[in-house]
Amino acid sequence: MPAQRADARRNYARILAVAEEEVATHGADASLEQIARTAGVGSATVRRHFPTRRALLEAVFRERIESLATRARELAEADDVRAALLDWLGALTVYSATVQGLATALLRDGELDPEHANPCVNTLAEAGEPLLRRAAQAGAVAPGVTPVDLVTLIAGIALATQHHPDPATEATRLLRLTVAGISPRG
Repeated sequence: MPAQRADARRNYARILAVAEEEVATHGADASLEQIARTAGVGSATVRRHFPTRRALLEAVFRERIESLATRARELAEADDVRAALLDWLGALTVYSATVQGLATALLRDGELDPEHANPCVNTLAEAGEPLLRRAAQAGAVAPGVTPVDLVTLIAGIALATQHHPDPATEATRLLRLTVAGISPRG
């Protein structure tokens, strides 16, 4: 693949920076036209860099998703795998509940769709799988729970709390209620 021209790299960076601000303010439905205007580029330029809204959202959240994935990989070797899993799920829950648009980015047309690749979900699921596997082996998680199940639960909690006055606190409370269903040791 040929290297991007300097102006194309600048446009990409400017569009992404504006998109991050717009998504933080307006959520996943932030206007692509407004993003283009604020970035000082045409709508076609935005679409050339981000052919779909989903592609733009995935780029907006990529860095934090990678950070959460790194945290899961670090926790995978913890002695107390149940506490480690809950630590990671807590961090994912708080972030998902407090950042507008992330839960929508995790979903495809209102649900997680394993038939279609979603880089946000794939990154989180792949990183969380060793942590979940160890927790399952230790009996800290009910058999059959998958990483995608956990991401689905977190996305649902984030969507359920997005209009709450304190979404992080409410999401954390709902996660604790959910844990009783995925972790037999309560």
